[in-house]
Amino acid sequence: MVREGHIDGPGGRLWYAIHGENRPGIPLLVVHGGPGFLSVPDVVADLADERPVIFYDQLGCGRSERPADSSLYTIEHYVAEVAALHSALGLQNIHLLGQSWGCMLAAEYLLRERPAGVHSLTLCGPLLSTPRWEADQRAHLAELPSAQQTVVAEAERTGDFGEAYQSAMMDYYHRHLCRLDPWPENVSQSLGQMNLDLYLTMWGPSEFTVTGTLKGHDLLPRLHEIVQPTLLVCGEHDEAAPTSVQLFRDRLPRGAMAVLPHASHLHHLEQPGLFLKVVRDHLHRADALQP
Repeated sequence: MVREGHIDGPGGRLWYAIHGENRPGIPLLVVHGGPGFLSVPDVVADLADERPVIFYDQLGCGRSERPADSSLYTIEHYVAEVAALHSALGLQNIHLLGQSWGCMLAAEYLLRERPAGVHSLTLCGPLLSTPRWEADQRAHLAELPSAQQTVVAEAERTGDFGEAYQSAMMDYYHRHLCRLDPWPENVSQSLGQMNLDLYLTMWGPSEFTVTGTLKGHDLLPRLHEIVQPTLLVCGEHDEAAPTSVQLFRDRLPRGAMAVLPHASHLHHLEQPGLFLKVVRDHLHRADALQP
């Protein structure tokens, strides 16, 4: 059973859905990626056989309200939004799972709000340091055919992100975003529902061209403050390169890491069985711990 609803968030109404609401385990709150993407429950919702799994769409995304005021597109706002949802749903004890940009948001929530009752953190394809992310994408770009590298460089120089740039971007995404061929229909549909204004405001024209307000944002110096048991998961070919994820793990007092072979950023779709095993084992270990 899935229960859907809305809460009044700090800048508008937020959609949420609870899978497995009556299951006995500690709930898992999922923070989606983007910025500007939306909740895609596939695979992660399978964890609802043991515990409630809660998805929500951030303001401006998916089934949540889209404000006319783009000044709300800030880290501060989205942290306040997580706090509002946590409170409105009466979640005394939770696990947190972030995906991509949602990892930065989940970590910021812990660092800024210091919420009680968070038993663990799971970070999937983690964006935690924009400088590290950009360095990883430059390394990935260097593996593209030289003609595509030239197209990207010229677009970034001129600001013309037209058809040639979009073609190079999609080739890049098939290497590092999702390596399934063809892409699952829900991936294509969800990308088509992105709030591009929000993505451009906070990020930029693509995963590897960063021009938005998150440019320069870096949590690496503060990761040692996150005391919860933290599992970092990435794909072998992830946009979040395993070398960077290892660096994050080493900065976390209770960090662990799993690299899923033959997978990329959407590794939970590419390696669902392995993904569920490593996350489920992590949640089981953390269930009995005091937050």
